[in-house]
Amino acid sequence: MITTRTIESIIPPPPPHFVGDGFRVHNFFPGQIAGGMKRTDPFLLLDYGSPHVFTPTIHRRGVDVHPHRGFETVTFAFKGSVAHRDNSGGGGIIGEGDIQWMTAGSGILHEEYHSDEFAETGGLFHMAQLWVNLPAKHKMTTPSYQAIENTSIPVYEGQKIEVSVIAGEYQGIKGVASTFTDIRMLLVQFEEGGEFDYEFPSSYTAIALNIEGEIGIQDHNFPTHHCALFANDGEKLSMKGMTSAKALILIGKPIREEIVAYGPFVMNTREEIAKAYEDYSTGLFGAL
Repeated sequence: MITTRTIESIIPPPPPHFVGDGFRVHNFFPGQIAGGMKRTDPFLLLDYGSPHVFTPTIHRRGVDVHPHRGFETVTFAFKGSVAHRDNSGGGGIIGEGDIQWMTAGSGILHEEYHSDEFAETGGLFHMAQLWVNLPAKHKMTTPSYQAIENTSIPVYEGQKIEVSVIAGEYQGIKGVASTFTDIRMLLVQFEEGGEFDYEFPSSYTAIALNIEGEIGIQDHNFPTHHCALFANDGEKLSMKGMTSAKALILIGKPIREEIVAYGPFVMNTREEIAKAYEDYSTGLFGAL
């Protein structure tokens, strides 16, 4: 018998802070979830930039060159646009509805700024960045970059819902992103009354981010700009749009390896973290 997952916690957005001077974010995890990164495995971090208005400027707002090793970053542009550049050769403008999937692997240097066009006009900026862990055997993989344009994401159209399949599979539609482990990543657009159901193993981690509108999960109200963590007590996720709404669904098979995170690096041991800092300081990450 298929059972429906219950909610372990609904997390309100914690006080925002700035990453650099261009990204005003609420950190939902690891900081707000008991058990930290082990509980959200294979997802390591979620910074959510709820809608914020930036004034026009000629100043470059964002984050200057910095390193990463041992994981992947996934950046979602809901409103506004970001210019990305890294020393693997990846880069470009992440426009509204686009996604950037960067595999840091053995080591990468990158920078992220508001695009020149957005900086010139200013306006509403609405983003999210997710960190996805890599298993030990892929920690030192060659860095790479996937530029996922909105128009390339396949969409399932159902009764009062549309499901954009970013990674994994939904209703026979395969996502466009390439992943190292079993990850399902869906963007669900609800009309009022639209219902979303999805089955997957009960051992998998399941998280939802409410981007817009009001959503019902069983007897719970899932408010706008909140994050929901689901208990591992069922094989089905069920949600309903109480208004027109949009949610990002994150589902992943836990890697179940040691996680040692420090600054911009996520490895399996303290020794590997120390080696990452040594390699970065001695220039082995290259230059940008």
